[in-house]
Amino acid sequence: MLRWGILGVSMFATRRMIPAMQRARDISVTAIASRTKDKAEKAARELGIARAYGSYEELLADPEIDAVYIPLPNHLHVPFSIKAAEAGKHVLCEKPIALNAEQAMSLLEARDRTGVLVQEAAMIRVHPRWLATRAELAKGNSGKIGELRSIVSSFGYNLRQRDNVRYQREMGGGTLLDVGFYPVSISRFCFGVEPARVIASLTRDPDSGVDILASAMLEFPTGQSVFSCGMQLSPSQQVAVLGSKGRISFDVPWSPYTDRATRLIIDRSEQLEEPMVEAVAFEPCNQYTLLVEGFSQAVKSGTAAPLPLEDSVKNMAVLDALARSSTSGRWEAPVA
Repeated sequence: MLRWGILGVSMFATRRMIPAMQRARDISVTAIASRTKDKAEKAARELGIARAYGSYEELLADPEIDAVYIPLPNHLHVPFSIKAAEAGKHVLCEKPIALNAEQAMSLLEARDRTGVLVQEAAMIRVHPRWLATRAELAKGNSGKIGELRSIVSSFGYNLRQRDNVRYQREMGGGTLLDVGFYPVSISRFCFGVEPARVIASLTRDPDSGVDILASAMLEFPTGQSVFSCGMQLSPSQQVAVLGSKGRISFDVPWSPYTDRATRLIIDRSEQLEEPMVEAVAFEPCNQYTLLVEGFSQAVKSGTAAPLPLEDSVKNMAVLDALARSSTSGRWEAPVA
């Protein structure tokens, strides 16, 4: 039984991630910490967690904790991932793994020095639909949609709470690091290589200075990915994976339902007026549960993390290049 500690009592952690972890096989969510003991104890009571700590350092000092999940604000991801690794804890850290690629590379050194596993919580990369999509794309021209040419995607939500960390620039707020992560990560996942260059435009909030709208293009050797994301938009999630012979679309691509079946929709129509649509159903699952189970199994078996930290560094390099492009107004090459 792998014993987990949680560093933080964020709404996402308490409402979504921890309940998903508690459904995972052969693990125990043993402890939770907050900056104040009262908040930690309240979360522990509500979630049935045995131990509550009034500081993150206290939890990291607990010798009976094997691994930690870190859902802290973005600017704290690297410092506390390193502290956890140095305390001998395996680390599953929320995305984005860092504020930039240079920071992310420091986690490689900490991982190799301490011998623990460190992984970004990129849950979309373990969902059966995305694994099936990548497997289909690997068939190339012999597959149902042929060669991948383009990915067109969006992720919008409307965040009204101005005290939210996403509106705090010094904490790594803004939409690019928040939900821009998804189209960047999945585009690299589907094309299977790194983009040669990228270009982006960011619209900033006049009060906080964070980017509230991001639109971008990633140029790969064999195609392109185009996306828009924002945090002052009507809620929406869309992805179209476009090939030379067909296309794939999804029900709620980034945060799919956990209590009902989800689908891949494969359209091989040669004429718009003559649809050839196939819906591939997937049993209900929770991608956060799958994420934790895969990571926990790697810890117990002594194997590498399912989602390599090196990949997270490369993902941050693309996000860095997009941010640079928004300032320079030019195409920028990712540097990792």
